[in-house]
Amino acid sequence: MKNYEYFEATADIGFNAYGNDLNEAFENASAAMFNIITDTSNVEAKKEISFEITSEDEVALLYDYLEELLFHHEVDFMLFSEFHIEIDENLHLKATVKGEEIDWDKHERKTEIKAITFHKMAVEISDTVKLRAIVDL
Repeated sequence: MKNYEYFEATADIGFNAYGNDLNEAFENASAAMFNIITDTSNVEAKKEISFEITSEDEVALLYDYLEELLFHHEVDFMLFSEFHIEIDENLHLKATVKGEEIDWDKHERKTEIKAITFHKMAVEISDTVKLRAIVDL
């Protein structure tokens, strides 16, 4: 199973992220999002940030989580390359993400993400998990 794949959306870009469970799918969604911004293979795991989120359903949790990642990217001037997610049955997410401060001399500048959208966002859970998200560029 691939971790994620991109698809075209008018003036935006979308991705499907996959995992054997919700935790792994959220981790792969994180990687998909940050690989839109830069090549994460050049981002060292020097600094760790942890946060927690609780949402009313899986789609809202995905939206809130990606928004929180984008917030830390913009406010803390960080790029992330390692993601550890734990989601419990009450839709309480604990995230530990690792990365480093942005250095455009070191990191490849790809595309800026302006916002996460709810448009066509989906969480499909069966034997595996498929997440769908579109970001505004």
